[in-house]
Amino acid sequence: MAVKVSRDDVIAFRLHAQHLTERLGELGLVDAAGACGVQNSPPGSALLALHARVRNLLPDRVDEAVAGDKSLMQSWCMRGSPFCFPTADAPVFTTGVLPPTEEAMRQFILGAGPAVDKLGLGLTETVDLTGAEIGDVLRGRQLAIDELGAELAERIARRLSKKQREIWEQEGPHAAGQPLGEAVVHFCVRILTLRQAVCFAPREGNKAPFVLVDEWLGNPIPDTGPEAARAELLRRYLRCYGPSTRADFAAWLGVRAGDAAPWWTLVEDEMTPVEFGRKTWILAEDLDALRSPPTPKGVRLLPPRDPYTQLRDRETIIDKQRHRDVWKPVGDPGTALADGRIIGIWRPRKNGRKLTVTLKTFDALPARTKKPLQAEAEQVATLRGAASVDVEFDTY
Repeated sequence: MAVKVSRDDVIAFRLHAQHLTERLGELGLVDAAGACGVQNSPPGSALLALHARVRNLLPDRVDEAVAGDKSLMQSWCMRGSPFCFPTADAPVFTTGVLPPTEEAMRQFILGAGPAVDKLGLGLTETVDLTGAEIGDVLRGRQLAIDELGAELAERIARRLSKKQREIWEQEGPHAAGQPLGEAVVHFCVRILTLRQAVCFAPREGNKAPFVLVDEWLGNPIPDTGPEAARAELLRRYLRCYGPSTRADFAAWLGVRAGDAAPWWTLVEDEMTPVEFGRKTWILAEDLDALRSPPTPKGVRLLPPRDPYTQLRDRETIIDKQRHRDVWKPVGDPGTALADGRIIGIWRPRKNGRKLTVTLKTFDALPARTKKPLQAEAEQVATLRGAASVDVEFDTY
């Protein structure tokens, strides 16, 4: 029999699981990133998301974790997007994300299928061709995707038939002047990150260069079986977004609901059903935490694509009529959170050393909420390298 819980319980459970009820201590950076990974697009979002979860976090601490002690790693991950996660958990966010079938892989990197079909190749075969060349291209180097793609495409062309080479070198539909082969390689590199061949080095200006994983870390990622990695990924998802469904998990991951069985069936016997408007599931060991989560308090300025707003049942955390305000506006705004509720959106605008934060809320805010939001904006300004900040409040 399904347990019934309230919407408020679900919201409070998720906020607590994602360390948004109370910030972790200064040593909690790795734990914050490991809950369910932190997306870093647009660039800089991961820093803001981690700041919302860790006290007194400064950019140099994150830089040290990525480039110094390498306790954090950056790679393409869920939905083929760039993520930051603990290096110790790399198998979960690489092997655990890797689609195990050709069809699931085609869904994960939409656009690749028609291109390889035109070439008369399978997608797995094309990824293998790219993987066979990437070590020689990248060894001892760091290359952004355009440079990497061009060199790989040139090498792979030599392995193709004359007819395939002609198609490979034609302009493709993805970018003006870009040969089809280069576009295909870009898709394949997303899968090679999940095969632990490559990852991101720290950004250099507007570029995010790739490096060989073994060279970057100094040793290979520990071998973890795909079933163990997929099961752990699903557990982390349910801890952060539960109670949930197979379809919502699939959408978060980047595959179709019908492709989610290789993950879902591994953990099914650890779940228990929960009813709150529809039938969902949660890990049985988290049921007590769901029934009595701590009350969320305080404010946060969450970045675009923060882990909390990457859930797929959006009506759980905000009324349906507000979906477009939060998820559809132009310019990738962040979201403002107060006492567990999304109260509006915010945008930063930097001019020299001054940052202006425009905060547009659904309702007029009392002074007791504006004051801590002002303090949050001041911390965001520090993270963005600004010397001062102005906060402009507005309502819909």
